[in-house]
Amino acid sequence: MSKISIVIADDQMLTREGLQTILDLEENMEVVGVAINGEEACELAERLQPTLVLLDIQMPVMDGLTALKKIKASCPHTRILILTTFVEADYIVEGIAGGASGYMLKDMDADKMIASIRDTVDGQFVLPASVANKLAARMNQLADDFGRQKRAGEKPIKLTEREEEIGRLMLKGLNNREIAEALSIAEGTVRNYISGLYGKLEVMDRAHAVARLQGLFPSLRGSIIVQRETD
Repeated sequence: MSKISIVIADDQMLTREGLQTILDLEENMEVVGVAINGEEACELAERLQPTLVLLDIQMPVMDGLTALKKIKASCPHTRILILTTFVEADYIVEGIAGGASGYMLKDMDADKMIASIRDTVDGQFVLPASVANKLAARMNQLADDFGRQKRAGEKPIKLTEREEEIGRLMLKGLNNREIAEALSIAEGTVRNYISGLYGKLEVMDRAHAVARLQGLFPSLRGSIIVQRETD
């Protein structure tokens, strides 16, 4: 099995060194680069094309959310876990909209960190329970706002069968590549359908699209995979 190559980006030396120490103990993981700001993270990711980037949100020169978008543009196959010590709903939504594969709390136990990394590399979108709860509350709020607008006389949204299939998979946390594989269609075709969904839902990004889709498919609320706090 090939090693999981990882870039760590955090402006705090103790965090960088602590993470590297933990990861270096894993036989199939290798820290190939360390960055102290978002700009360095982008440069390392583009040059090294790692399997995973552990990316802090608040960094000098370039913040993590800006770096996230740049890395996803230059390294579409690299997965990104956002590192954070706090849970702000707007940061969570913006990170997901930017293409993050999940969030990881800096104060998590080492075993849970390793499990989060493995799950992310395996294609899962995994959130610590505290982050997932904040996200669910925010998504439910947006969905409720949409429901009130709809009841107030907004025109009903009509989706094609394929758009509905893709919308339901988006609600389950699948990215474009995973949706394409699930439906046996090209990833470019998925992007075209999602662009059409944005237009019908009158949104500009994936996070708001998910919120509005929750209003259309309320039975699928809370379908994001949540990491348990305790075993």
